[in-house]
Amino acid sequence: MFTYPNPVDDNVGRVVAGGVLIMCVAAIAFDQPWILIPLTYGFWARLAAGPRFSPLALLASRVIVPWLGLAPKPVPGPPKRFSQGIGVAFSTTALVLAFGFGLTTAAWVVVALLACAAFLESVLGICLGCKVFSLLMRAGIIPESVCEECADLSRRHPS
Repeated sequence: MFTYPNPVDDNVGRVVAGGVLIMCVAAIAFDQPWILIPLTYGFWARLAAGPRFSPLALLASRVIVPWLGLAPKPVPGPPKRFSQGIGVAFSTTALVLAFGFGLTTAAWVVVALLACAAFLESVLGICLGCKVFSLLMRAGIIPESVCEECADLSRRHPS
């Protein structure tokens, strides 16, 4: 029940990132800190179990991506899970700043950084968390056994 899929559909990830971007922009633009609650829940749910408990991920995978008619684009799951962990850190920090300390301006700065990452993922297909994951693997901090496909690019690109 609490496993992360591997591989994952990159199209679903990009649509989810688009939803995160919309939530971040709406929270900041309309000064609505309550939006941080479902935003943070979504990251925690996706980190814990992939799309199973995330309304945004379920909407993306079962409605939006099929409606768009996009063919599945499988990518390794571990870097995407790592990215969800970074989203957990940012969204939880913003939530605590806003509701725990009343520091909404500081929370909006954190949410704006999260929005930038979501923009890069959703619009340009650049996953910052995946880039950091790759750097940590190359540095030996994340062992190759965590994602053998990530460690051996010939598995994805035989040519």
